[in-house]
Amino acid sequence: MNRLIPRILLSLVLLAGNAMAAFAQDVTAQQNRKAQLEKEIAIIDRQLADNASKSRSALSQLTLIRKKIANRKELVAQSDREIRSYSDKIYRTQRQINVYQARVDTLSAYYARLVKGAYKNRDAKIWYMYILASEDLGQAFRRYSYFKTLSSQMKDQAEKIRLAQADLESEKMKLQGLKKEAEALRAERQKEVSALAKEEQQAGNVVAQLNRNKAQYQKELASKKRQVEALDREIRRLVEAAMKPSSGGSSTAKKPVDYKLASEFSSNKGKLPWPAEGPVVDHFGQHYHPVYTKLKLPFNNGVNIALSAGTEIKAVFNGVVKQIVVMPGYNQCVLVQHGNYFSFYCKLKSTSVKPGDTVKTGQTIGVVDTINGETQLHFQIWKDQTPQNPELWLR
Repeated sequence: MNRLIPRILLSLVLLAGNAMAAFAQDVTAQQNRKAQLEKEIAIIDRQLADNASKSRSALSQLTLIRKKIANRKELVAQSDREIRSYSDKIYRTQRQINVYQARVDTLSAYYARLVKGAYKNRDAKIWYMYILASEDLGQAFRRYSYFKTLSSQMKDQAEKIRLAQADLESEKMKLQGLKKEAEALRAERQKEVSALAKEEQQAGNVVAQLNRNKAQYQKELASKKRQVEALDREIRRLVEAAMKPSSGGSSTAKKPVDYKLASEFSSNKGKLPWPAEGPVVDHFGQHYHPVYTKLKLPFNNGVNIALSAGTEIKAVFNGVVKQIVVMPGYNQCVLVQHGNYFSFYCKLKSTSVKPGDTVKTGQTIGVVDTINGETQLHFQIWKDQTPQNPELWLR
């Protein structure tokens, strides 16, 4: 039985170690996601604060606020998950403390019996009489061995108690630390909930503003729709020109489409790097106005990524710069060809490439601009004449 107890304890320690490692890994992943969400919220906050006086679009403000609300809700959910993880760990640690306490109690009881036995046999005469009263030589030898090893056993048992108590105190300290961390996390969660309530109120104020000025914002939407349609026509024209076969043996004839590069681009679907790090505030596809719910917004052939002012924009894959154009509402736009695939980067303040340049994955092609109070990259991916959802291509 005495041999079995250390094995059980070792198994419990190993299980506790594995649980602790899994707990640490889970918390690390949650903290990394929280850091990303907080970074995105900081970007949106800067746009809302720095450009409040410049921005003429209440819809843009509402979009940013609602994205921030979504991030804030996810932060609260992350905090809830972390709190549950801490609660589970606190429960497991308390169970471990109970095991160590039981071990200390068992060792202490055994030690008490040893001390009691030693006290009863403290007189050497009694020892000798006890040995001489043995029924045979074997019993006498066993009694002699018992007295000889009694002192050593007491020392060993005392050391075992000391180690078990050290383990017990270590677990208690760990438990106290976990409880403090859990309390701090609960306080942080409460702050997030309070911030969320303020942001929802802010969104409500913008909605009321939109409702008061419906005619004005419908005009703005009509202007925006014309800009989007003009951009789409220009992209289709550029893509069509890039895909036309070369004409004869002219020295200025275009190179044939690089389908090997296109295959490499296609094989990286879902793994392409982002052109810049920031929250997506307008997704691909057809959307309706968040307030005038029956009003269709212009179809988005790409994504809008909110960024900090001065953010560098990177190429998402190897390719060739086909064109740099300037479009109303989008400033400078760079079209990069990847075989029969194209990536398009709009709303740039400046560019660091020119038509005909070969670019590599991750190479800087320009710097984002602030237009009408919005610091956002508009990014598209096309296959031939068909726009793609960039979020399915980016990792």
